[in-house]
Amino acid sequence: MSTFKQEPHKLLVIPGPIEVTDEVLYANAYPPVAHTSAEFIPVFGDSIRLTREVLYSKDAQIFIIAGSGTLGWDQIAANLVEAGDSVLVLNSGYFGDSFTECLRAYGAHVDEVRADFGHAVTQAQLEKALSAKKYKLVAFTHVDTSTAVLSDAKMIGETVKRVISDAVCAAASEEIRMDAWNLDVVMTASQKGLGAPPGLSILAASRKAIAVFEKRTSPVAGFYASWKKWIPIMNAYEAGKPMYFATPPVNLVRAYRQSLLEITGGPVSLEERFALHREAAERVKAAATKLGLKMVPASPSVAANGMSAIYLPDGVGVADIVPRMAARGVVVTGGLHKDTKDKYFRIGHMGTTVVNKQRGDIDKVIAVLTDVVNEVKHKQNA
Repeated sequence: MSTFKQEPHKLLVIPGPIEVTDEVLYANAYPPVAHTSAEFIPVFGDSIRLTREVLYSKDAQIFIIAGSGTLGWDQIAANLVEAGDSVLVLNSGYFGDSFTECLRAYGAHVDEVRADFGHAVTQAQLEKALSAKKYKLVAFTHVDTSTAVLSDAKMIGETVKRVISDAVCAAASEEIRMDAWNLDVVMTASQKGLGAPPGLSILAASRKAIAVFEKRTSPVAGFYASWKKWIPIMNAYEAGKPMYFATPPVNLVRAYRQSLLEITGGPVSLEERFALHREAAERVKAAATKLGLKMVPASPSVAANGMSAIYLPDGVGVADIVPRMAARGVVVTGGLHKDTKDKYFRIGHMGTTVVNKQRGDIDKVIAVLTDVVNEVKHKQNA
Protein backbone atom coordinates (compact mmCIF):
# COMPACT_ATOMS: atom_id res chain seq x y z
CA MET A 1 0.00 0.00 0.00
CA SER A 2 1.27 3.44 -0.92
CA THR A 3 2.17 6.07 1.67
CA PHE A 4 0.97 8.68 -0.81
CA LYS A 5 -1.29 11.32 0.76
CA GLN A 6 -3.50 13.80 -0.99
CA GLU A 7 -2.93 17.53 -0.87
CA PRO A 8 -5.18 19.32 1.63
CA HIS A 9 -8.40 20.30 -0.11
CA LYS A 10 -12.03 21.15 0.47
CA LEU A 11 -14.35 18.20 1.00
CA LEU A 12 -16.02 17.48 -2.35
CA VAL A 13 -19.59 16.29 -1.74
CA ILE A 14 -21.44 17.10 -4.91
CA PRO A 15 -23.22 14.28 -6.80
CA GLY A 16 -20.01 13.58 -8.71
CA PRO A 17 -17.08 13.87 -9.01
CA ILE A 18 -16.60 12.69 -5.43
CA GLU A 19 -13.74 12.15 -3.01
CA VAL A 20 -11.42 9.28 -3.95
CA THR A 21 -9.11 7.25 -1.76
CA ASP A 22 -5.39 7.95 -1.55
CA GLU A 23 -4.73 4.66 -3.33
CA VAL A 24 -7.05 5.52 -6.24
CA LEU A 25 -5.49 8.95 -6.65
CA TYR A 26 -2.00 7.45 -6.50
CA ALA A 27 -2.95 4.89 -9.17
CA ASN A 28 -4.04 7.76 -11.39
CA ALA A 29 -0.64 9.41 -10.83
CA TYR A 30 1.30 6.30 -11.90
CA PRO A 31 3.67 6.93 -14.81
CA PRO A 32 1.84 6.30 -18.09
CA VAL A 33 2.53 2.98 -19.78
CA ALA A 34 1.83 1.71 -23.28
CA HIS A 35 -1.74 0.58 -23.73
CA THR A 36 -0.42 -2.55 -25.45
CA SER A 37 2.10 -3.36 -22.73
CA ALA A 38 2.15 -6.53 -20.65
CA GLU A 39 1.84 -4.25 -17.61
CA PHE A 40 -1.43 -2.62 -18.71
CA ILE A 41 -3.30 -5.51 -20.35
CA PRO A 42 -4.21 -7.28 -17.06
CA VAL A 43 -5.25 -3.93 -15.53
CA PHE A 44 -7.82 -3.47 -18.28
CA GLY A 45 -8.90 -7.11 -18.10
CA ASP A 46 -9.41 -6.90 -14.35
CA SER A 47 -11.48 -3.73 -14.77
CA ILE A 48 -13.84 -5.50 -17.16
CA ARG A 49 -14.29 -8.54 -14.89
CA LEU A 50 -14.71 -6.50 -11.70
CA THR A 51 -17.31 -4.24 -13.31
CA ARG A 52 -19.49 -7.31 -13.86
CA GLU A 53 -19.06 -8.19 -10.19
CA VAL A 54 -20.24 -4.77 -9.02
CA LEU A 55 -23.32 -4.99 -11.25
CA TYR A 56 -24.12 -8.61 -10.29
CA SER A 57 -23.85 -9.91 -13.84
CA LYS A 58 -22.29 -13.17 -14.93
CA ASP A 59 -21.78 -12.53 -18.62
CA ALA A 60 -22.60 -8.93 -19.58
CA GLN A 61 -20.48 -7.40 -22.31
CA ILE A 62 -18.57 -4.59 -20.60
CA PHE A 63 -17.46 -1.42 -22.35
CA ILE A 64 -14.93 0.89 -20.68
CA ILE A 65 -14.32 3.82 -23.00
CA ALA A 66 -12.74 7.24 -22.62
CA GLY A 67 -15.58 9.74 -22.28
CA SER A 68 -18.13 11.06 -19.82
CA GLY A 69 -21.20 9.17 -18.72
CA THR A 70 -23.08 10.97 -21.49
CA LEU A 71 -21.27 8.79 -24.02
CA GLY A 72 -23.35 5.90 -22.67
CA TRP A 73 -26.49 7.49 -24.14
CA ASP A 74 -24.80 7.67 -27.52
CA GLN A 75 -23.70 4.05 -27.26
CA ILE A 76 -27.26 2.95 -26.54
CA ALA A 77 -28.86 5.10 -29.22
CA ALA A 78 -26.26 4.37 -31.91
CA ASN A 79 -26.11 0.61 -31.38
CA LEU A 80 -29.58 -0.43 -30.25
CA VAL A 81 -31.83 2.06 -32.04
CA GLU A 82 -32.57 2.21 -35.75
CA ALA A 83 -34.36 5.16 -37.34
CA GLY A 84 -38.08 4.90 -36.68
CA ASP A 85 -37.84 2.56 -33.66
CA SER A 86 -40.27 3.30 -30.84
CA VAL A 87 -38.66 3.93 -27.45
CA LEU A 88 -40.26 4.69 -24.09
CA VAL A 89 -38.40 6.93 -21.63
CA LEU A 90 -39.44 7.04 -17.98
CA ASN A 91 -38.59 10.62 -17.14
CA SER A 92 -37.93 11.73 -13.56
CA GLY A 93 -35.88 14.86 -14.24
CA TYR A 94 -33.20 16.63 -16.23
CA PHE A 95 -31.41 13.47 -17.31
CA GLY A 96 -34.61 11.95 -18.63
CA ASP A 97 -34.91 15.01 -20.86
CA SER A 98 -31.34 14.57 -22.10
CA PHE A 99 -31.72 10.82 -22.67
CA THR A 100 -34.79 11.57 -24.79
CA GLU A 101 -32.93 14.22 -26.77
CA CYS A 102 -30.07 11.81 -27.48
CA LEU A 103 -32.39 9.00 -28.63
CA ARG A 104 -34.25 11.36 -30.97
CA ALA A 105 -30.95 12.53 -32.44
CA TYR A 106 -30.44 8.96 -33.69
CA GLY A 107 -33.92 8.75 -35.22
CA ALA A 108 -35.91 7.11 -32.44
CA HIS A 109 -39.59 7.87 -31.99
CA VAL A 110 -39.63 8.59 -28.27
CA ASP A 111 -42.64 8.63 -25.96
CA GLU A 112 -42.22 9.73 -22.37
CA VAL A 113 -43.93 8.93 -19.11
CA ARG A 114 -43.10 12.07 -17.16
CA ALA A 115 -43.22 11.84 -13.38
CA ASP A 116 -44.21 14.93 -11.41
CA PHE A 117 -41.26 16.84 -9.97
CA GLY A 118 -39.88 14.92 -7.01
CA HIS A 119 -41.65 11.70 -7.98
CA ALA A 120 -40.71 8.52 -9.84
CA VAL A 121 -42.77 6.79 -12.52
CA THR A 122 -45.09 4.24 -10.91
CA GLN A 123 -45.79 0.69 -12.01
CA ALA A 124 -49.35 1.66 -12.94
CA GLN A 125 -48.08 4.46 -15.20
CA LEU A 126 -45.56 2.10 -16.81
CA GLU A 127 -48.12 -0.66 -17.39
CA LYS A 128 -50.54 1.85 -18.95
CA ALA A 129 -47.88 3.01 -21.41
CA LEU A 130 -46.86 -0.53 -22.30
CA SER A 131 -50.47 -1.57 -22.90
CA ALA A 132 -50.96 1.25 -25.39
CA LYS A 133 -48.00 0.62 -27.67
CA LYS A 134 -45.16 -1.79 -28.43
CA TYR A 135 -41.67 -0.44 -27.76
CA LYS A 136 -38.28 -1.72 -28.82
CA LEU A 137 -36.81 -0.64 -25.51
CA VAL A 138 -37.64 1.20 -22.30
CA ALA A 139 -35.09 3.56 -20.76
CA PHE A 140 -34.94 5.22 -17.34
CA THR A 141 -32.55 7.04 -15.04
CA HIS A 142 -31.97 5.01 -11.87
CA VAL A 143 -31.03 8.08 -9.82
CA ASP A 144 -31.77 11.35 -11.57
CA THR A 145 -29.02 13.59 -10.28
CA SER A 146 -31.13 16.68 -10.85
CA THR A 147 -33.80 15.62 -8.34
CA ALA A 148 -32.22 12.83 -6.23
CA VAL A 149 -35.21 10.70 -7.20
CA LEU A 150 -34.57 6.95 -7.13
CA SER A 151 -36.52 4.88 -9.65
CA ASP A 152 -37.48 1.31 -8.78
CA ALA A 153 -35.14 -0.54 -11.12
CA LYS A 154 -36.27 -3.97 -9.93
CA MET A 155 -39.94 -3.18 -10.56
CA ILE A 156 -39.22 -1.67 -13.96
CA GLY A 157 -37.10 -4.62 -15.05
CA GLU A 158 -39.67 -7.15 -13.92
CA THR A 159 -42.49 -5.24 -15.62
CA VAL A 160 -40.74 -4.64 -18.93
CA LYS A 161 -38.29 -7.55 -19.24
CA ARG A 162 -36.19 -5.44 -21.61
CA VAL A 163 -34.97 -2.26 -20.08
CA ILE A 164 -32.05 0.16 -20.20
CA SER A 165 -30.90 1.90 -17.02
CA ASP A 166 -28.93 5.13 -16.84
CA ALA A 167 -27.15 4.36 -13.57
CA VAL A 168 -24.49 7.07 -13.65
CA CYS A 169 -25.28 8.25 -10.12
CA ALA A 170 -26.34 4.83 -8.85
CA ALA A 171 -23.67 2.22 -9.55
CA ALA A 172 -21.94 1.09 -6.34
CA SER A 173 -24.08 3.38 -4.16
CA GLU A 174 -27.49 1.89 -4.99
CA GLU A 175 -28.16 -1.81 -5.31
CA ILE A 176 -28.16 -2.91 -8.96
CA ARG A 177 -28.64 -6.59 -9.78
CA MET A 178 -28.39 -6.55 -13.53
CA ASP A 179 -29.15 -10.19 -14.30
CA ALA A 180 -31.76 -10.82 -11.62
CA TRP A 181 -33.68 -7.63 -12.43
CA ASN A 182 -33.74 -8.17 -16.22
CA LEU A 183 -31.72 -5.04 -16.94
CA ASP A 184 -30.33 -5.40 -20.44
CA VAL A 185 -28.10 -2.33 -20.42
CA VAL A 186 -26.64 -0.43 -17.48
CA MET A 187 -24.63 2.69 -18.21
CA THR A 188 -22.61 4.62 -15.68
CA ALA A 189 -19.41 6.62 -15.26
CA SER A 190 -16.28 6.47 -13.16
CA GLN A 191 -16.68 9.62 -11.05
CA LYS A 192 -19.64 8.86 -8.79
CA GLY A 193 -20.31 5.80 -6.64
CA LEU A 194 -17.59 3.88 -8.45
CA GLY A 195 -15.08 6.15 -6.75
CA ALA A 196 -12.61 7.06 -9.50
CA PRO A 197 -11.75 10.34 -11.25
CA PRO A 198 -14.04 11.41 -14.11
CA GLY A 199 -13.31 10.40 -17.68
CA LEU A 200 -14.59 6.85 -18.21
CA SER A 201 -17.89 5.88 -19.79
CA ILE A 202 -18.77 2.47 -18.39
CA LEU A 203 -21.53 0.34 -19.87
CA ALA A 204 -22.73 -3.24 -19.44
CA ALA A 205 -24.88 -4.91 -22.10
CA SER A 206 -26.65 -8.23 -21.62
CA ARG A 207 -26.35 -11.02 -24.16
CA LYS A 208 -29.93 -10.19 -25.23
CA ALA A 209 -28.91 -6.59 -25.92
CA ILE A 210 -25.88 -7.73 -27.89
CA ALA A 211 -28.14 -10.03 -29.94
CA VAL A 212 -30.40 -7.06 -30.75
CA PHE A 213 -27.33 -5.13 -31.85
CA GLU A 214 -26.12 -7.99 -34.03
CA LYS A 215 -29.52 -8.31 -35.75
CA ARG A 216 -29.84 -4.64 -36.71
CA THR A 217 -30.53 -4.14 -40.41
CA SER A 218 -28.96 -0.70 -40.85
CA PRO A 219 -25.39 0.49 -40.24
CA VAL A 220 -24.53 1.79 -36.78
CA ALA A 221 -25.18 5.54 -36.79
CA GLY A 222 -21.87 6.38 -35.20
CA PHE A 223 -18.13 5.72 -35.35
CA TYR A 224 -16.50 6.20 -31.94
CA ALA A 225 -19.54 4.80 -30.11
CA SER A 226 -19.94 1.77 -32.37
CA TRP A 227 -19.92 -1.57 -30.59
CA LYS A 228 -18.66 -3.09 -33.84
CA LYS A 229 -15.40 -1.31 -33.04
CA TRP A 230 -15.35 -1.83 -29.27
CA ILE A 231 -16.51 -5.43 -28.71
CA PRO A 232 -13.31 -6.92 -30.20
CA ILE A 233 -11.23 -4.53 -28.09
CA MET A 234 -12.92 -5.45 -24.81
CA ASN A 235 -12.85 -9.16 -25.57
CA ALA A 236 -9.17 -9.06 -26.48
CA TYR A 237 -8.11 -7.29 -23.29
CA GLU A 238 -10.21 -9.61 -21.14
CA ALA A 239 -8.48 -12.53 -22.86
CA GLY A 240 -5.08 -11.01 -22.06
CA LYS A 241 -4.27 -9.70 -25.53
CA PRO A 242 -3.87 -6.13 -26.79
CA MET A 243 -5.92 -4.75 -29.66
CA TYR A 244 -6.22 -1.23 -30.98
CA PHE A 245 -9.08 1.01 -32.04
CA ALA A 246 -8.58 4.14 -29.93
CA THR A 247 -6.05 4.71 -27.16
CA PRO A 248 -7.54 3.96 -23.73
CA PRO A 249 -6.76 6.40 -20.90
CA VAL A 250 -4.32 4.08 -19.18
CA ASN A 251 -4.03 6.09 -15.96
CA LEU A 252 -7.79 6.41 -15.51
CA VAL A 253 -8.28 2.71 -16.14
CA ARG A 254 -5.61 1.96 -13.52
CA ALA A 255 -7.37 4.25 -11.03
CA TYR A 256 -10.73 2.66 -11.84
CA ARG A 257 -9.29 -0.83 -11.34
CA GLN A 258 -7.93 0.22 -7.95
CA SER A 259 -11.34 1.50 -6.87
CA LEU A 260 -13.03 -1.69 -8.07
CA LEU A 261 -10.54 -3.76 -6.07
CA GLU A 262 -11.44 -1.73 -2.98
CA ILE A 263 -15.18 -2.10 -3.65
CA THR A 264 -15.13 -5.84 -4.33
CA GLY A 265 -12.23 -7.00 -2.18
CA GLY A 266 -12.04 -4.54 0.69
CA PRO A 267 -13.18 -5.06 4.28
CA VAL A 268 -16.69 -3.82 3.40
CA SER A 269 -18.84 -6.11 1.22
CA LEU A 270 -21.09 -4.77 -1.51
CA GLU A 271 -24.18 -5.41 0.61
CA GLU A 272 -22.57 -3.59 3.55
CA ARG A 273 -21.64 -0.78 1.19
CA PHE A 274 -25.27 -0.33 0.17
CA ALA A 275 -26.29 -0.32 3.83
CA LEU A 276 -23.70 2.35 4.66
CA HIS A 277 -25.04 4.54 1.87
CA ARG A 278 -28.57 4.16 3.24
CA GLU A 279 -27.33 5.05 6.71
CA ALA A 280 -25.46 8.14 5.50
CA ALA A 281 -28.48 9.28 3.48
CA GLU A 282 -30.73 8.93 6.50
CA ARG A 283 -28.32 10.96 8.63
CA VAL A 284 -28.02 13.82 6.13
CA LYS A 285 -31.75 13.92 5.45
CA ALA A 286 -32.57 13.79 9.17
CA ALA A 287 -30.18 16.65 9.88
CA ALA A 288 -31.74 18.75 7.11
CA THR A 289 -35.24 17.95 8.36
CA LYS A 290 -34.24 18.96 11.88
CA LEU A 291 -33.24 22.34 10.43
CA GLY A 292 -36.72 22.71 8.96
CA LEU A 293 -35.70 21.88 5.40
CA LYS A 294 -37.67 19.68 3.01
CA MET A 295 -36.42 17.10 0.52
CA VAL A 296 -37.07 17.35 -3.22
CA PRO A 297 -38.03 13.65 -3.49
CA ALA A 298 -41.68 13.44 -2.53
CA SER A 299 -41.19 10.51 -0.14
CA PRO A 300 -38.37 8.41 1.35
CA SER A 301 -39.36 5.54 -0.97
CA VAL A 302 -38.14 7.50 -4.01
CA ALA A 303 -35.15 9.20 -2.35
CA ALA A 304 -31.65 8.27 -3.46
CA ASN A 305 -29.08 6.97 -1.00
CA GLY A 306 -26.05 8.44 -2.77
CA MET A 307 -27.21 12.04 -2.75
CA SER A 308 -29.76 14.44 -1.30
CA ALA A 309 -31.65 17.26 -3.00
CA ILE A 310 -32.86 19.76 -0.40
CA TYR A 311 -35.19 22.72 -0.78
CA LEU A 312 -33.76 26.04 0.36
CA PRO A 313 -35.44 27.90 3.23
CA ASP A 314 -37.97 30.54 2.24
CA GLY A 315 -36.27 33.71 1.08
CA VAL A 316 -32.87 32.01 0.79
CA GLY A 317 -31.01 31.50 -2.48
CA VAL A 318 -28.35 29.05 -3.62
CA ALA A 319 -25.79 31.86 -3.28
CA ASP A 320 -26.61 32.10 0.43
CA ILE A 321 -25.80 28.44 1.11
CA VAL A 322 -23.26 27.03 -1.36
CA PRO A 323 -20.49 29.67 -0.99
CA ARG A 324 -20.85 29.69 2.81
CA MET A 325 -20.42 25.93 2.96
CA ALA A 326 -17.44 26.11 0.60
CA ALA A 327 -15.85 28.76 2.83
CA ARG A 328 -16.06 26.20 5.65
CA GLY A 329 -14.41 23.54 3.53
CA VAL A 330 -17.43 21.64 2.20
CA VAL A 331 -18.29 21.84 -1.51
CA VAL A 332 -21.96 21.24 -2.37
CA THR A 333 -23.86 22.44 -5.42
CA GLY A 334 -27.09 24.10 -6.45
CA GLY A 335 -30.10 22.65 -8.19
CA LEU A 336 -30.07 21.42 -11.79
CA HIS A 337 -33.64 20.89 -12.94
CA LYS A 338 -34.47 23.74 -15.30
CA ASP A 339 -37.79 24.64 -13.69
CA THR A 340 -36.65 24.77 -10.07
CA LYS A 341 -32.85 24.92 -10.02
CA ASP A 342 -32.81 28.09 -7.89
CA LYS A 343 -35.03 26.58 -5.20
CA TYR A 344 -32.85 23.74 -3.92
CA PHE A 345 -29.30 22.51 -3.47
CA ARG A 346 -27.67 19.10 -3.66
CA ILE A 347 -25.27 17.11 -1.49
CA GLY A 348 -23.52 13.95 -2.63
CA HIS A 349 -22.78 11.25 -0.07
CA MET A 350 -21.20 8.25 -1.73
CA GLY A 351 -17.97 6.34 -2.07
CA THR A 352 -15.15 6.68 0.46
CA THR A 353 -16.94 9.61 2.14
CA VAL A 354 -19.56 7.10 3.27
CA VAL A 355 -17.68 3.82 3.51
CA ASN A 356 -14.66 5.06 5.48
CA LYS A 357 -16.29 6.43 8.63
CA GLN A 358 -12.90 7.28 10.13
CA ARG A 359 -12.67 10.15 7.64
CA GLY A 360 -15.56 11.84 9.46
CA ASP A 361 -16.88 13.33 6.22
CA ILE A 362 -20.58 12.91 6.98
CA ASP A 363 -20.10 14.43 10.45
CA LYS A 364 -18.39 17.41 8.82
CA VAL A 365 -21.13 17.82 6.20
CA ILE A 366 -23.84 17.81 8.86
CA ALA A 367 -21.96 20.21 11.13
CA VAL A 368 -21.28 22.71 8.35
CA LEU A 369 -24.80 22.44 6.96
CA THR A 370 -26.21 23.11 10.43
CA ASP A 371 -23.93 26.10 11.03
CA VAL A 372 -24.65 27.66 7.64
CA VAL A 373 -28.42 27.23 7.73
CA ASN A 374 -28.61 28.62 11.29
CA GLU A 375 -26.38 31.53 10.28
CA VAL A 376 -28.54 32.37 7.28
CA LYS A 377 -31.74 32.14 9.33
CA HIS A 378 -30.25 34.35 12.03
CA LYS A 379 -29.27 36.91 9.40
CA GLN A 380 -32.83 36.84 8.02
CA ASN A 381 -34.30 37.48 11.48
CA ALA A 382 -31.83 40.19 12.44
